[in-house]
Amino acid sequence: MIVLHHNEVDRFDDLADLLREDGYVGVYKGRTGEARDGGAVFWKEKEFSLLHQENIEYQSFGLRDNVAQLCVLKVCHNQSNISTCEDADSSEPMPSQTVVVGNIHVLFNPKRGDIKLGQIRLLLERMHAVSLQWGNAPVVICGDFNSVPQSALYQYLSAPELDILLYDRRKISGQDEFPLQKRHFSVGRNASRSRFCMQKLLQFKWSEEEIHLAVGNGGCTHLKNPLKLFSAYRGVPSCSNSRDNCGEPLVTSYHSKFMGTVDYIWHSAGIVPVAVVETLPIKNLKKLGGLPSEMMAVQANVLQLLHICKMTTTRFF
Repeated sequence: MIVLHHNEVDRFDDLADLLREDGYVGVYKGRTGEARDGGAVFWKEKEFSLLHQENIEYQSFGLRDNVAQLCVLKVCHNQSNISTCEDADSSEPMPSQTVVVGNIHVLFNPKRGDIKLGQIRLLLERMHAVSLQWGNAPVVICGDFNSVPQSALYQYLSAPELDILLYDRRKISGQDEFPLQKRHFSVGRNASRSRFCMQKLLQFKWSEEEIHLAVGNGGCTHLKNPLKLFSAYRGVPSCSNSRDNCGEPLVTSYHSKFMGTVDYIWHSAGIVPVAVVETLPIKNLKKLGGLPSEMMAVQANVLQLLHICKMTTTRFF
């Protein structure tokens, strides 16, 4: 399975023709507004079939021109690594034959944590609803969340709820809290201290409009996560020097103003990632001068493809 997020897909037809040669088919959704790029989800036609597709246009909710994709895929019965009715032990529960795949590229602007949270909230709520409609199917969520592993926004994805008043909306993604010159990549006191500083118990002022954008209707300030999600990378230990103390890749984005991780693969119970593709070491990225770079434009896009495609080796149970 391959998932591409926005800013990477502005020539979908050309990309679809290229991937079709390897047996992939896919769907595309462009951003609203004047932007000409968008997101895409591809899957092996012999391994999955598309049962349902829908999109979220955040513009309809006052949350900018970003979009998200949802696809319900069914595992084809001819896959040797998936149990079927004929060969399954009747005493064991049948494996799920469907999976709900989500794809998102969250707003970049570090100052608008309210919009970032609102975009993710709507995707999680819709993913949960679609999962229930398809027999509580497991979910996989991929994308550029424009937030670092030390951030409150990352915490929201991995925890049941988040009290937004404990955080400054302008720093909730951690993008400005961890600039390139102050970023620590090693395990130690610095990383722990940074997380503590970001989560210190101080109440910050949010306007009524900002609270509404972040949590929706209801007037509460506790943002609920209806899904219990796990990070695919954290679930697959590695001895590589390309991981941080959280278990996430050290770098998935590198340019003049930022070096760090903002791209993630999340999954619910019912899916077991058995392998992930490691990202490039920092020393290699520094030689390239960025990701993507003029020298490695094509290779950088391939790296982002590989960052997702190993999810085809997941085991459904």
